[in-house]
Amino acid sequence: MVSLKDRMQAIKDGKEEPPPIAKTLGINVVELGEGHAAAVMNVDQRFHNPMGTLHGGIMTDLADLCMGVAIATLLEDDESFTTLELKINFLRPVFEGQLSGEAKVIHKGRTVALVESILKSGEGKEVARATATQMILKSK
Repeated sequence: MVSLKDRMQAIKDGKEEPPPIAKTLGINVVELGEGHAAAVMNVDQRFHNPMGTLHGGIMTDLADLCMGVAIATLLEDDESFTTLELKINFLRPVFEGQLSGEAKVIHKGRTVALVESILKSGEGKEVARATATQMILKSK
């Protein structure tokens, strides 16, 4: 059985297919380290809400993916995780261009982890900040 950590590395290296949602949205993992991950995606009108700005759910998807990959880098071979809670603050609108996300694990205990993600526009301006509480699961 391949560990979640090894799968994340294989996805980043292009040796394994990314999750379907990442393929659908065009999210690419660009950095992977111990308790850290970064990803990028290009956004345009396909992802706009009725106000003509990027839908918040799309930003949440990018933040969630970054946070999930970051925690996966710290898991043991017999561990996985699930999200208990996710919160995001939107700081400024996004219209088009590249959106990047960077996540780091703030705390990892035996059963619970706290992860933070910062999203930035192509101009490097912070557009959103998210946190997630992750439950660490042991395989039976």
